[in-house]
This record gives sequence, C-alpha cells and structure tokens, in this order.
Amino acid sequence: MQKFVYDFEEGNRDLKDLLGGKGANLAEMTNLGLPVPPGFTITTDACRAYLDTGEIPGRDEITEHLAALEAKMGRRLGDPGDPLLVSVRSGAKFSMPGMMETVLNVGLTDDSVSGLAAQAGGDERFAWDSYRRLIQMFGKTVCDVPGEEFDHALEDAKHRAGTREDVGLRAEHLRELVGAYKHIFREHTGRDFPQDPREQLDLAVGAVFGSWNADRAVLYRRQERIPANLGTAVNVVAMVFGNLGADSGTGVAFTRDPATGERGVYGDYLANAQGEDVVAGIRNTMPLQDL
Repeated sequence: MQKFVYDFEEGNRDLKDLLGGKGANLAEMTNLGLPVPPGFTITTDACRAYLDTGEIPGRDEITEHLAALEAKMGRRLGDPGDPLLVSVRSGAKFSMPGMMETVLNVGLTDDSVSGLAAQAGGDERFAWDSYRRLIQMFGKTVCDVPGEEFDHALEDAKHRAGTREDVGLRAEHLRELVGAYKHIFREHTGRDFPQDPREQLDLAVGAVFGSWNADRAVLYRRQERIPANLGTAVNVVAMVFGNLGADSGTGVAFTRDPATGERGVYGDYLANAQGEDVVAGIRNTMPLQDL
C-alpha cells in the first residue's frame, strides 16, 4: 500500500519531493536531536490524490499517526479536560506565495477552553485568546471568511476595553470577542464553527491541499517555471504557545545577518504573541540580541 503519512522521525532532508521543504527540514532537525515539537507530514502524493478526487487519502494513516502523537504528548486532540492542540501548515518543495497560511490551535472547542486554561495553571485569558485566534485563522484561511471582518471586531473590542493592544484585553473581553467571531463565521459560512476537533483537522488539511491551485500560487509557479504537478505537503505539529504570558513569545531567527551576510544570530521577536504577530505589525518587535 502507498504510504501517505510520515512521522518526523521517518523523514530526512532528501525527501523534499515527497515531504515538501518544511516537512523534510522538520524531519532533519528532529533526527539531529533539535527540540522540534512532535508531529507528522501528509505527503505531496496525498495532495495530488486529493486534487484528483476531492477526498483526503490515507485517513486511516492520519488517524494512526494522530494516535501516536497523542501518546507522545499524553493528551488527546480536543480532550475537554486536557486537550492536545495542533498547528496545520502547508509546505511545498518550493516556498511560494498564495499557499494557505498556518492555522494554529486546531482542536480547541467550547468544551476544551476550560481544559486549556487548567493546563496553563488556570489562565483563562490565555485560553480564550487561543480560541479567538483559532476562529480567526480557521475562518479566514480555511473557510474564506473576509479577514477584515475579524479585524474590525478585534478593534471594536480593544476600543471598548480602553486599550490599544491586544495584550490589554482581559479574559472577559476575549470571551465576548469569541462570541463575535462565531457570529461572523456563521454569517459568512452558513454554519456554526465546527466543534468536532477531527473535523477541524480534516477541513484544514483539505484547505492546504486546495490552496495548491489558488490563483496566486498558480501565477507564481508559471512565473518561476515551477512544475504544476508537484503538490504540497501538510505538516501537523503539536502546539507550543507563544501567547502564554510575558515569558513566552514568537519570532524569527537567522544564522546570518540578511543585510550583510555576517555570521551570527539575527532576528526579532514579540513577547506574549503567537503565529504571524511578528509580521502583522500589531506591536513593535524586539531584536533577538535584547534577549
């Protein structure tokens, strides 16, 4: 039988055609012993099969690898009491504009918000912030809900709370924002935000595969002479949280200064932030040297 899913331990940097650039490099870093959160990659073969049939192949394999990931983490996807959450990322052999953006916190639902807060020592603000981010990212990237609708709701919430930054929103503000986001989601999709964690995962995986044929991606491939039949892989990774307080963060790091080529650690970061916050311009980033 054809193999459609690889744990990070099973791959290496030479499998970019099959695992995509991101999946191959995550596997390489895992096998080097670097502290990569565990996860698995659904192959470019699966993408091509999906584009032919509209169905995600290897669902039993995904279930098996998800179960192995749950065993490693000691948590089940979306478990109300102690949820495992995952990120879903695209990763073709070549990086290209137009591919689906990352969706974080997949598996979080109405039932598991309190469980996530308990994981964080009772930090309800963190849990509701993670949930509003999921609905926003999932709605925009998976279900084509206009991103500005969520942006407007966030700005309204900050205005009512008397703060200019999202970190100024307290748990009660974020709980109300989740309600507003759900309303926006329902208004544009005709359905409630999915409360089945596995359905969230499957919809996100299908959206990554579908983004291979997004207009921007097709145009970029044509311009750069990238073959149209390569497909993209999907990387499913156990979540780590940059929005878990001031001693957490998100950032980007290079082993060279991009301006001069000088060797050394270069990059920037944001404390108490997650995902694309560094490039979104929501706050001024800090240079890594300040750490």
